[in-house]
Amino acid sequence: MMAMKTLTAEKAAALDKELMSEQGAFSIDQLMELAGLSVSQAVYRLMPPSKGKRVLVACGPGNNGGDGLVAARHLHFYGYTPIIYYPKPSKPDLFKRLHRQLDNLSIPFTNDFHAALSESDIVVDAIFGFSFSGEVREPFPKVIEALETTKVPVLAVDAPSSWNIEGGPPKEGPGAKYQPGALISLTAPKPLVQFFKGRHFLGGRFLSKAIAEKYGLDLPEYQGLDQVVEIGGATQGQKVHSRYSTPETPD
Repeated sequence: MMAMKTLTAEKAAALDKELMSEQGAFSIDQLMELAGLSVSQAVYRLMPPSKGKRVLVACGPGNNGGDGLVAARHLHFYGYTPIIYYPKPSKPDLFKRLHRQLDNLSIPFTNDFHAALSESDIVVDAIFGFSFSGEVREPFPKVIEALETTKVPVLAVDAPSSWNIEGGPPKEGPGAKYQPGALISLTAPKPLVQFFKGRHFLGGRFLSKAIAEKYGLDLPEYQGLDQVVEIGGATQGQKVHSRYSTPETPD
């Protein structure tokens, strides 16, 4: 097994800033595309289309929601039938273009999360990411409460929605009992993984060795064409351990 350090909120924000600097040379569009691609591959690992095609992608108003929009597009081309819950669309042009791309593919949007959940095979929780803090605001409390109790498999993107990056689930209110079946950490695991009990994936196959060394990241080796790798649960302290799963073969 390969030891992997977690990335604090402060360092995660600094890493994103450096990646999008003149020296890092990435754009927010590129990073969001890479993140959404990783999310879509994690869905495929969890439930290939032969086992369930109906994917509900719940998107929040920030970059985490943008990752979900990108993932939905890729899932469409994999043969899934995604439906998107996006009650608070973001105003920047990037998000409008992502929305339009999905409209052009006739991927439906819904305002009724609970009805869509009852007809889904798997859910992508792309509501709130690692930067979330404070109280869960409408209309999301009821959504997170539904995710707490649903029997439909859930994949959380970077953080189970409502969780604090350092402290994990809230002590009370929406999300206090939320334990999704799977989590995909983006770029590097965050400290909250020590509270997580399900299957854990990592997506970050774009970091240079220099950047990884600067931030103390011991990243795993990705296999073949994979943009994700499955990793083990958190240890006490600030590390998780890598283990490789057998890739799903395409239908």
